[in-house]
Amino acid sequence: MRPERASEPHGDWRPQLVALDIDGTLLKWVDGQSDPYETIPTVVHDAVQRVLDAGSHVVLASGRSPHGMTRIADMLALHRDPDERLWIVASNGAVILRYPPVEVVHEETFDARPAVEAVLREHPKALVAVEERAVGGYRVNRHFPEGELSGEMILTEVDEIVAKPVSRVIIRDPAATADDFVELAARLGLHGTDYVVGWTAWLDLSPVGVSKASGLQRVASELGVDRADTLAIGDGRNDIEMLRWAGRGVAMGQAVEEVRAAADAVTVPVHEDGAAVELSRWFPA
Repeated sequence: MRPERASEPHGDWRPQLVALDIDGTLLKWVDGQSDPYETIPTVVHDAVQRVLDAGSHVVLASGRSPHGMTRIADMLALHRDPDERLWIVASNGAVILRYPPVEVVHEETFDARPAVEAVLREHPKALVAVEERAVGGYRVNRHFPEGELSGEMILTEVDEIVAKPVSRVIIRDPAATADDFVELAARLGLHGTDYVVGWTAWLDLSPVGVSKASGLQRVASELGVDRADTLAIGDGRNDIEMLRWAGRGVAMGQAVEEVRAAADAVTVPVHEDGAAVELSRWFPA
């Protein structure tokens, strides 16, 4: 159920918490390629700074692992108060951390073996990865295309990759399409897990009931902020629950229709700095 404030909040409404996706929202990256990559546009950086100037909280919420998010927090200069660490929602809500320094304060894990085996029966050449936090990278059965994973890739047999409970599994088939994976996931059911299909044939597996929304709910409770006073901006299928959860959920202009339909409003695409456009509505220059 959505909170009362939605597409057109009251005239005096201003978000107390702003939840931001990263890839395709803050960064001009959609399909695994960018030019240049991991560059925060000045207009986006400045808009985020105005949110902080107003005393509102900014929380990054991404499918990325923690080590792939902290440098974005640094680039945005989110950490101002040395006595108060940031909250970050990583791994599509399965990992919640404080930063700096990195401290995982909550993690949800699950047995991914049955779901991984089911997908590999259909896509035996698919790539599989799980986060390896100790080295700031991933354990993978084969190397992913350059730029798709951050940090070191450690070659590991699939049986070992899923031998223990994990917070998130990535399955990628460069020879397939996103529609192939949407159909596959729906057909298999993937019992015991939740899943999200990315822009390409990229499948994120996570514990049942875990999403960016569940992670943000924990953070909002810690901060004493109601979901009705939250603005969330995102572009991917893994943002759908977050956009529905927030008092105002805004989809980026390049988002697929499924994501746009879940949002209260749609801003312009990432290549037109849609996040800054939306933030400037509530935090003008």
